[in-house]
Amino acid sequence: MYIGSYQLSNNLIVAPMAGVTDRPFRTLCKYFGAGHAVSEMMTADKTLRMTKKSLYRANFDGELAPISAQIAGSDPEQLAEAARYQVANGAQIVDINMGCPAKKVCNKLAGSALLQDEDLVARILDAVVAAVDVPVTLKTRLGFLNGQENILRVANQAEQSGIAALALHGRTREDMYLNTARYELIKEVKSRLKIPVIANGDIDSPEKAKYVLDYTGADAIMIGRAAQGRPWIFREISHYLATGTHLDAPTILEVKEVLLGHLAELYAFYGEYSGCRIARKHIAWYTKGLRSSNEFRQNMYQVDSTLQQAQVVEAYFDALLAQGERMSDVQTEQVNLLEVS
Repeated sequence: MYIGSYQLSNNLIVAPMAGVTDRPFRTLCKYFGAGHAVSEMMTADKTLRMTKKSLYRANFDGELAPISAQIAGSDPEQLAEAARYQVANGAQIVDINMGCPAKKVCNKLAGSALLQDEDLVARILDAVVAAVDVPVTLKTRLGFLNGQENILRVANQAEQSGIAALALHGRTREDMYLNTARYELIKEVKSRLKIPVIANGDIDSPEKAKYVLDYTGADAIMIGRAAQGRPWIFREISHYLATGTHLDAPTILEVKEVLLGHLAELYAFYGEYSGCRIARKHIAWYTKGLRSSNEFRQNMYQVDSTLQQAQVVEAYFDALLAQGERMSDVQTEQVNLLEVS
């Protein structure tokens, strides 16, 4: 799998997720076998570029190459300038966000709202590709409204504009994250393009990963929400694709060690106040489905220091170990629930 001149170690990619795919999370997913990761989206508005949040999102210090920075906006010149800024900041790949369905993004005619204006899409793609000497990728959706999917035209324009790879989420903006991802149009897009196509949406297990790759013919898959609190999903998928067999689920002890390591990285990255608060959602994801986890989370949310937070997490997992809790039981239960729903 190549993006421009960059060869990825495999075809498993971490999807960009606002408020999630910061440097600590990207690094952890790469450790567990992700071949590539894309940053959180960063605004093209230069008046907001130096905010504390934006500076965190643009921190690539020590990250494994290739470094991919996602930019979001609606003005071609601003996006071109943002691309140049991120390359100067260390980005080796620039990704354009035309997929975010969030209301606050779409209200500014950014993210997936851009799919309503194909002329503007073309001008943005042309401007960003021309602005930098690194590969430019595009993350988008099937269209803005159901019944008005225009991804075939957008994908064709992307290839004509010089986009190096296309990541396609199998929903429209209207779908948000509801309903199920549709892969038929991803398959058709792949059959028409020469550039790499990356399939995204509802890939939450090794079996689903193999199905999507086989059905769509995509060059790679992009995994987002399924990696939240489960970064080892990349090694599980990689092993299954290579062997057709399943790895054993991580032990409670391993999950404890991974989570405490993740927390330490978050605390070092964000500092005391923000580190403690940003860590809460990650702790909630890691502990979902575990014994007495709801009660634990309610108590954990009341803790407002990083030292206490790490201590209550460690104590909770020590109690699980003493009770003989197993992750394999939790994952089996979650899979069953997914099948029922």
